[in-house]
Amino acid sequence: MEKITFTADDGETAEFFVLEQTTVGGINYILVTDSEEGDGEALILKDMSAPDAEDADYEIVSDDEELKSISGVFENLLEDIKFS
Repeated sequence: MEKITFTADDGETAEFFVLEQTTVGGINYILVTDSEEGDGEALILKDMSAPDAEDADYEIVSDDEELKSISGVFENLLEDIKFS
């Protein structure tokens, strides 16, 4: 499982493991977790980067409709993942 490090605007870092990635409507999304095994906190992140950006710029999907839609896509891609 790929491990990635995110750096917030304030310089604080957090590491996550990428469970899956997908593209919907031309927008890239990744499903990440804070634990490599077992039950961990999962987040869906949306790539907000400019097309020519050197570094990726992700934000947490917080819109309820978008979150419901994209979580459904990830549930279909990963049979053992269920969002509650």
